[in-house]
Amino acid sequence: MEKIRELIYFRNYFWDFFNQQTEKTKDKIDYVLFLVTVAEKIPGKFFEQMTGYDGLFAIRIEFESNIFRIFCCFDKGNLVVLFNGFQKKSQKTPKKEIEKAMQIKKEYLDFKQKGDKK
Repeated sequence: MEKIRELIYFRNYFWDFFNQQTEKTKDKIDYVLFLVTVAEKIPGKFFEQMTGYDGLFAIRIEFESNIFRIFCCFDKGNLVVLFNGFQKKSQKTPKKEIEKAMQIKKEYLDFKQKGDKK
């Protein structure tokens, strides 16, 4: 399958989350991220826009009885920038996780604008 999108892992936010998961959970995350890179239209089951938060999206992963979210945004159309991830434990996405993602998004945009090499 040909890649339609590229993933960018901004700083270590995603990896800090990913490395805490079990091997089977990591496999599921890898599978969903692969779908994000190759699917013309990403199924809603795996991807949602966060209503009320400009340009913020969540990659949705369900594995066994666990639900995970990885926040991201688009950059230049086909680049998906991955931010923080967390295990969802309630029906609603916790506001503090959304606020953290928005802060990381701002950090990314500032970083990009300045052309830092941090």
